[in-house]
Amino acid sequence: MNIFAKTILTTSLIGLTSFATANTAVNQSALTPSLTTVKQALTLKDDTKVQLRGNVVKAIGDEKYQFRDSTGSITVDIDDELWQGKPIAANATVTLFGEVDIDYKPTKRVEIDVDAVNF
Repeated sequence: MNIFAKTILTTSLIGLTSFATANTAVNQSALTPSLTTVKQALTLKDDTKVQLRGNVVKAIGDEKYQFRDSTGSITVDIDDELWQGKPIAANATVTLFGEVDIDYKPTKRVEIDVDAVNF
C-alpha cells in the first residue's frame, strides 16, 4: 500500500471515530433529560421526555400511583415489572424516567408514563 493510500485510510478512521464519539454524546443527552419538577411536567407537551425525583406516596390502582416532589403531585403509570420486586416506602426517594401523557377527554388529564425506575 502506498503512502497516499495509508494517509487517506488513517484520516478516514480518525474522522469516523470522532464522529461516532460526538454522536454518542449527543444521543445520550437526548435520551436522558435533565431533572424536571412536577410543576414543570404539568406544563409540558404530550410525549415530552422527563426525569422526576421524589416519592411514590400511594397506589391508586391499575398500575397508577401518586408521585410527589417539593413542587406538587402527579399521577404516574408504572408497569409492575419496573418495580423489580422491590417494595417501596412512601418516604423512599426514587427517580422516574418517562414521558408526559396528556388525555383531553372528557377533561384534560396529565400523567407520566414511566419507562424506568431508579431506586
